[in-house]
Amino acid sequence: MVLQARNKHREAAPKPPQPPRASQSPLRGAPDAGAGEPGPERAPPSPGRKGAAGRKGPRAESAAPPAWGGLGGRLAAGLRGALGLRRAGRGRTWTTLLLAAFAAVLHWSHITHLFENDRHFSHLSTLEREMAFRTEMVILASWYRIYTKIMDLIGIQTKICWTVTRGEGLSPIESCEGLGDPACFYVAVIFILNGLMMALFFIYGTYLSGSRLGGLVTVLCFFFNHGECTRVMWTPPLRESFSYPFLVLQMLLVTHILRATKLYRGSLIALCISNVFFMLPWQFAQFVLLTQIASLFAVYVVGYIDICKLQKIIYIHMISLALCFVLMFGNSMLLTSYYASSLVIIWGILAMKPHFLRINVSELSLWVIQGCFWLFGTVILKYLTSKIFGIADDAHIGNLLTSKFFSYKDFDTLLYTCAAEFDFMEKETPLRYTKTLLLPVVLVVFIAIVRKIVSDMWGVLTKQQTHIRKPQFDHGELVYHALQLLAYTALGILIMRLKLFLTPHMCVMASLICSRQLFGWLFCKVHPGAVVFAVLAAMSIQGSANLQTQWNIVGEFSNLPQEELIEWIKYSTKPDAVFAGAMPTMASVKLSALRPVVNHPHYEDAGLRARTKIVYSMYSRKAAEEVKRELIKLQVNYYILEESWCIRRSKPGCSMPEIWDVEDPANAGKPPLCNLLVKDSKPHFTTVFQNSVYKVLEVIEE
Repeated sequence: MVLQARNKHREAAPKPPQPPRASQSPLRGAPDAGAGEPGPERAPPSPGRKGAAGRKGPRAESAAPPAWGGLGGRLAAGLRGALGLRRAGRGRTWTTLLLAAFAAVLHWSHITHLFENDRHFSHLSTLEREMAFRTEMVILASWYRIYTKIMDLIGIQTKICWTVTRGEGLSPIESCEGLGDPACFYVAVIFILNGLMMALFFIYGTYLSGSRLGGLVTVLCFFFNHGECTRVMWTPPLRESFSYPFLVLQMLLVTHILRATKLYRGSLIALCISNVFFMLPWQFAQFVLLTQIASLFAVYVVGYIDICKLQKIIYIHMISLALCFVLMFGNSMLLTSYYASSLVIIWGILAMKPHFLRINVSELSLWVIQGCFWLFGTVILKYLTSKIFGIADDAHIGNLLTSKFFSYKDFDTLLYTCAAEFDFMEKETPLRYTKTLLLPVVLVVFIAIVRKIVSDMWGVLTKQQTHIRKPQFDHGELVYHALQLLAYTALGILIMRLKLFLTPHMCVMASLICSRQLFGWLFCKVHPGAVVFAVLAAMSIQGSANLQTQWNIVGEFSNLPQEELIEWIKYSTKPDAVFAGAMPTMASVKLSALRPVVNHPHYEDAGLRARTKIVYSMYSRKAAEEVKRELIKLQVNYYILEESWCIRRSKPGCSMPEIWDVEDPANAGKPPLCNLLVKDSKPHFTTVFQNSVYKVLEVIEE
């Protein structure tokens, strides 16, 4: 009976006319909350003008000539036409852009000041600048160095100076050797990208909240909680430092697409490009996009977005994933990821929508069925594709997540979990969020969104006839952001390093304290400017103290032992001599000494993980002869031994010998090989260099 009623209703019931939703431009100055204007999501059509749904051809706003002349006006009009954005007044547009530009310059100045204070980077030599980089950032810089050498060989000039620091008494040419200097180039690019990121944050907060006050809240929250979400002031060329600004742009575009009543090709193309630029530099990008499409799918299931809109978003994700696969020279890990599997499963669920609607169950049961279909389908498809293609590059990620919930341990998992950045979020983090009032404000916003969701869902679930379900609720972008916040919270709790996503998203959510849709009842009694001023004034008490603490950090980079090591390698070994050792050290040898290495910090490759495990057996309890035999198979000529790796212990069970006891219990109880070789490297190795930190062992071939 329910099925017949549902079908009868679909065929007979006329569809009520939908008022056009005003798609507010992220480049327009949104009306400040409290100004007496309607919210940005809904606006009545102008008298005598057809609605957007009944109009063919280009939009009237796009076709009309710009209200102001000049190249800037024409570019703005063209951008609005491509993205399908409404035309805004000249003053609002330029005021928003100027405020965003001011935020960008302010953030650029802030991070350059922090980095220069911490490292005294402008006064370091080229070698010292390179040694200031660690782990995977050194590999990126080494690739750029190879590129510049190729350009020089074929006669393309690359010696153009990028000034990135304000060295006292140094001219730009003296303080930076140009594009040929990888350290200078990467620091410059990162600082520029982070400046643009802050401009996007201002636009993002303004667009989401419908008020430039929201953009102000987002920017100041980010400054007040800056040391929580980024390591850029200490390690600028990280992969996430290249990627994250494009994620901000991507989420801004997703918000616009969710809010718009009509999708434009320009918006979808821009989303595809931002996806590609986000995924290319960073291996964790696919997991972030997995949480995004999961959140969007949940928003669709409960009825906040229509199937057509979600299908187009899924297609764009598929296209961008395919482009990344090609641009990354056939990186098969992308095609066998949970992200790719989830895209396929959601596409299948959307294609099977008529079959799901024929199921004679309650609305809640239908939601659960689709959710379980997505969850189990994604896991099964991921498993099958990995087995079929024989891909195990991301197996350590699954093991890492398993270790968070169960007692699973292996060599790779312990290498991750013993590092503080991959451990659980520290207990002090929520307290620091609370001191700046970021957490209380976000909780207030989140509760307001949950109240709206509960009200909408209760209206559906209490209906006994499922055919009268409302086809689409309002403000799906708010529901999406709430779900995305939950996903980022889970990631940040499980892996402390991923606070990178949680803190900025909390700052964006805080902008909704200015939203008339959520807090219109309050703004009828109190001016929104007064509310925002009171909140920011309270935030600034601890926020200004946090800023002052960061500004007071003064240091100078110095690593004389490694400098001695690099100089010895450059002048005492052959250019084709192969080195092995700890991953961070190998990265520096690769970049500064230009010697081949058998392992480096790009740990997302299964073959590299296997080689690293062999190299790290030097810190196990295995016999020296056995370790030497495996090193010879890797064609290693020199091994750089660091005694600190043998004795350091971040927490119980996390010294290298203890990690090897889990992997190699047969040798547990024996003395670590590294301790024996520090005292005497013979007969299997010969010591050819030694200082206070490093001991270079030459592998004696039989």
